[in-house]
Amino acid sequence: MTKPVVLIAEKLSDATVSELGPDFEVRYCNGADRTELLSALPGASAVLIRSATQMDEEAIAAATDLRVIARAGVGLDNVDIPAATKAGVMVVNAPTSNITSAAELTMAHILGAARNYGEGNRSLKAGEWKRSALTGAELFEKTLGIVGLGRIGGLVAERARAFGMKLIGYDPYITQARAGQMGVEVVSLDELLERSDFITVHMPKTEETTGMIGAEAFTKTKPGVRVVNVARGGIIDEEALADAIRSGKVAAAGLDVWTEEPPVDNPLLEFPQVNATPHLGASTAEAQEKAGIAVARSVRRAMAGELVPDAVNVAGGAIHEDVRPGIILAERLGRTLTALVDEPLAHLRVEVHGEIGELDVSVLKLSALKGVFTDIVSTPVTYVNAPVLAEERGVTTELVTSTDCERYRNITSIVATTASGKQMSVSGTVTGPKLMQKLTEVGGYDIEIQLSDNLVIFRYEDRPGVIGQLGQALGRSNINIAGMQVARTDAGSNALAVLDVDSPVSEEIAEAVAGAVDASAFATVNLGE
Repeated sequence: MTKPVVLIAEKLSDATVSELGPDFEVRYCNGADRTELLSALPGASAVLIRSATQMDEEAIAAATDLRVIARAGVGLDNVDIPAATKAGVMVVNAPTSNITSAAELTMAHILGAARNYGEGNRSLKAGEWKRSALTGAELFEKTLGIVGLGRIGGLVAERARAFGMKLIGYDPYITQARAGQMGVEVVSLDELLERSDFITVHMPKTEETTGMIGAEAFTKTKPGVRVVNVARGGIIDEEALADAIRSGKVAAAGLDVWTEEPPVDNPLLEFPQVNATPHLGASTAEAQEKAGIAVARSVRRAMAGELVPDAVNVAGGAIHEDVRPGIILAERLGRTLTALVDEPLAHLRVEVHGEIGELDVSVLKLSALKGVFTDIVSTPVTYVNAPVLAEERGVTTELVTSTDCERYRNITSIVATTASGKQMSVSGTVTGPKLMQKLTEVGGYDIEIQLSDNLVIFRYEDRPGVIGQLGQALGRSNINIAGMQVARTDAGSNALAVLDVDSPVSEEIAEAVAGAVDASAFATVNLGE
């Protein structure tokens, strides 16, 4: 019997090949050589890559037998995920392989910013002796502000405690109880800026977090603050940081990530106070070996038809065919819920009602958790780490099933309880031969509207004219409404409007529209990003 072919397109550890085992034929090619890659892909069932191999639409089309693309690392910028999904190719990565390495590099940059050893090394090798000019600061009893208390932020907190640092943190999605377990006092971002002697960033790069540490933020910091970014380039505004260093407001900085990589003509590279590294967060032998072993295991699982925990686009495994359509629905409901909740979660209940309620629907809980955390953490979220992310944030979870369902064959609901006791829920179903996803309930309001990529949700006091005002306000921002559903509990009471629009709506536009109709609450849901 012919063995499936696994193509290793970049240098990976020997442990990677050992983890694959004897059931595969392993071939090698230079994935950075485009011609060699395209000629090697036909016949391969799986391809293992790192960052140099571009698995774009052309490469995926050339790999006619491909079932799995495995990226031995975290980033997936070199994989065309939509093209892979369309072709039925599973994409997996190793989302937790580098967290220890990233946390340790963060500590190296904190120490470097404190003790000036980068400039000390350079100047001594240049024949200089600059002891008095390179006086630093101790970490002991200094306040470290951690922006983002996910897995890497938590590991940094653990290591910083060993230096006797005082720890404060900002993370809108963590409970006080979970932060307390880390030994971190949760504060607002403004308070963190005002109190911190050192600031380190561990947030995902989103529209909201890009430039979050900028010119205005630096006006609130202590004189002589030291800042570190080993997360994503652009979260700290590089121009504002350069100005703060010139003025003396920032004493030193440690940067591993850049808005443009590699950085070109970047003024931050000219400052002796800046320790700069070329995106080395995952560049350790241990992280690379962990990544290779992790993706080799995923390849074995995928080829055996098992559930693949680190799949980023499709779920595999022994899942009943009637349950499969609900996987993506549950994830999108989770992302919708996140857009509606603006405080830390304490509990998530996933409910599955209807014909599939008697089947194994545990994957729907995983998918819902994956969706809930996708837009709020920097770590890529998968089926395996979503429960871990919930546990780390002190969020308890449960799955409730029943065969009772009145309006539809099946309904999936996610009910969130926040740390303050507030509740929010969303429900949806998959209907028709085209398996259309529909949103059927939001916050107790019964609706029925396509769960499209771009939704805007408003809650307001029901009165004549509001619908027209919504359309006019969105029209002024060139936002076209494709569909709309309005629901209310009683005449004259609060109403809920869910609008399906043709393009993403920014928070600024939604806020302006909400103001125009005097809405009491609003949310934007951009699932196509």
